[in-house]
Amino acid sequence: MNTPDAPVITHSGGCHCRRVRFEVDAPAEIEALDCNCSICRMSGFLHLIVPATRFRLLSGEGDLVEYTFNTGAAKHRFCRHCGIKSFYVPRSHPDGIDVNVRCLDAGTVTRVTVTPFDDNQREAQTAAIAHLTDI
Repeated sequence: MNTPDAPVITHSGGCHCRRVRFEVDAPAEIEALDCNCSICRMSGFLHLIVPATRFRLLSGEGDLVEYTFNTGAAKHRFCRHCGIKSFYVPRSHPDGIDVNVRCLDAGTVTRVTVTPFDDNQREAQTAAIAHLTDI
């Protein structure tokens, strides 16, 4: 479970072309969110939100481009070469990082439990899944 007291390990991940590489400290058993907003639904992003202190960009800073829309609060960062968004700064947690579970390398994740997130009910859903983030 993604709770403050769950033991964490270091996962590695990145984009498809491997120019963007990162590490994230998170539990081996991940509880991910599957949001139905337009960008998440269209891109298939599975959310793992962590405090920024538990995320380290190892390479590819110069290979990232940023996309914002609507309120501009979320900072969607894509690899300019392969187009993959392996992480971003979410609107809901601007002091955190939202990692795409599908961009984690094989070998360290022992289980992924997916919880649907209905963006049409953003406030109620955010309160209901508060245990999944420790920001």
